[in-house]
Amino acid sequence: MHKMRAVGALIGLAIGDALGAPLEGLPPPSVRVTEMHGGGIHNTLPGQYTDDTLQASALAETLVQCGGFDTDDFARRLIRAYRAHPGFFGPTSRAVLDLIESGVGPRDAARMAHETLGGSRSNGSVMRGVPVGIFYSPREVREASLAASGVTHFDTAAGEASAFVNRMVSGMCRGEEAGAAFGHALAACHDPELRGLLEDYQAYPPEPSLDALLCTHCAVRVFMEASSFRDAVVTAVNLGGDADTVGAIVGGLAGACFGCRAIPASWLSTLCDREDLLALARRLSLASRP
Repeated sequence: MHKMRAVGALIGLAIGDALGAPLEGLPPPSVRVTEMHGGGIHNTLPGQYTDDTLQASALAETLVQCGGFDTDDFARRLIRAYRAHPGFFGPTSRAVLDLIESGVGPRDAARMAHETLGGSRSNGSVMRGVPVGIFYSPREVREASLAASGVTHFDTAAGEASAFVNRMVSGMCRGEEAGAAFGHALAACHDPELRGLLEDYQAYPPEPSLDALLCTHCAVRVFMEASSFRDAVVTAVNLGGDADTVGAIVGGLAGACFGCRAIPASWLSTLCDREDLLALARRLSLASRP
């Protein structure tokens, strides 16, 4: 386990989320954003993150406290984060967490929300999944990714998309280069549509979409074409659209590849709750499996 890569993956996710937050839901900005700003639809402060990091932190805490993934513990932590910041959460997670709070079990809640909303192929379980990649070895990461996704997202395609990103993170945190990690993730991918999008990722334009598969393709393409952590995250957030989520996924991948030291100091110094997030990232790194 490369500690700097593991810490970089979780902090990178938070950095990408915070840098992208003011651009969420908007067209690509006319002037490229390269530093932490506030504003946008959530009127965030500079360096303030959204539910991508809130959910990822909840997942990281579950993995550390329970020594592995635990559905009920994770659902409880998600509800706590949701109650504290309801405005940040997307429709899928909101619907599921409301049901769980009313006494419905997580699996049933995910299915009911999926049926009510007419699907759950949204990107919420992809954006928060990076801690699973940090914690689990490449051999174990797929099963844990599907379980963690399934708490809120009944659609298995969302789980496959999360598993793809997490397999890359798991490999890179354990010393694989980006190309090798990508190849292994592709070989383990069970969703033909996702596989088709990613096999020749340059054939499709990057779409910063709420759809789990399009969002994953977008993030993986941006990451694979980037030369540095900074380049990857700046490219990701300036696409607009679901900028905080694409930024978070790309930040997680780039942090796992380039390590914590590659994160620009001006971004890190502005990140809200920086010390708490760094402490959580270190705890997760120490608890992780070889």
